[in-house]
Amino acid sequence: MANIFTRFKKQIETSDRNSDDSLKTHYYKGTFNQVYQTVEKLFHDDADCHVTTVSKEHGEIAVEINKPIPCFLVVTIVSVKPLETAVDFNISSERFSLLGMYPQLKKRILSYYDKIGKLHNLVEVRKNS
Repeated sequence: MANIFTRFKKQIETSDRNSDDSLKTHYYKGTFNQVYQTVEKLFHDDADCHVTTVSKEHGEIAVEINKPIPCFLVVTIVSVKPLETAVDFNISSERFSLLGMYPQLKKRILSYYDKIGKLHNLVEVRKNS
């Protein structure tokens, strides 16, 4: 029964503890500054996105996404080792969909992980620890 309800969730947060392996924290090879700049540029260059807040000292970037569905995204970037940086997303939408928002929000997160992965080598996606 959980899958039916999951479909209608309007918010997804990636973390090491997420039960869905594809939504676990992704760790990339690179310094904090390198990964942070990549992520910031990714959203500044996306015409469908508007970066609302940048807080490098907190490792956070807040983004309003206009298309294909309006949603709000907070990206958290944290250096865990000298050349290993973690990236997490928290995405949410107020929009209602008869088919559920979760699949669309998840697809968007996975596409961002994919874009970052093209510029930085993925070190790992941690399994439950």
